[in-house]
Amino acid sequence: MKGFARREFQLVLMRRMADYQPGLVEDAMRSLGASRTEMREVNARWQRILRSRTFPRGRRRFETVLGPPAGAGEHQIGDVACEVAWWPPFPLWPGLRFEIMMGPDGTVMQEWLVRDDGVPVPPLETVDDLVPWTCVVGDMDARFGAVAHQDGEVPSRWHATLASPDGTALVAHFVWGLLQTVESV
Repeated sequence: MKGFARREFQLVLMRRMADYQPGLVEDAMRSLGASRTEMREVNARWQRILRSRTFPRGRRRFETVLGPPAGAGEHQIGDVACEVAWWPPFPLWPGLRFEIMMGPDGTVMQEWLVRDDGVPVPPLETVDDLVPWTCVVGDMDARFGAVAHQDGEVPSRWHATLASPDGTALVAHFVWGLLQTVESV
């Protein structure tokens, strides 16, 4: 799609991340040669795309922007077989790929950053290891076991409640699947 590709899609993802990590977003924008104004304009364009009746839906929407997926497969959730498609890691988040999960009718049910195959989960032994932008939702399950997941206030947000090794109850806040903040509750 003319003027909207992987670089711009990263700006869209960062728009919501700026609510939690404005400093990291500012540094990332600079590395992409982008400004706040461009990020807002790109996000506004993406919102128009999402609301358009003529723009493709489901997987085709992402293929139009990101190109063909690097891979696809099936993920079983109970009795429901969902299709999963993913794209190669973005320069801003090496080791993480963007993934969508679609229901049987092709509707996108989940879209987020996940750890790419073969990329090790960072050591997450203490609360201090939960550094913004270093882990994804799946890493919490891999390292902390019993994690209670909750949808966020908007589709791009996700929360996970877990217990630290010393028993402290924590809530980790994610945007597009990427850790933003952790707070004790």
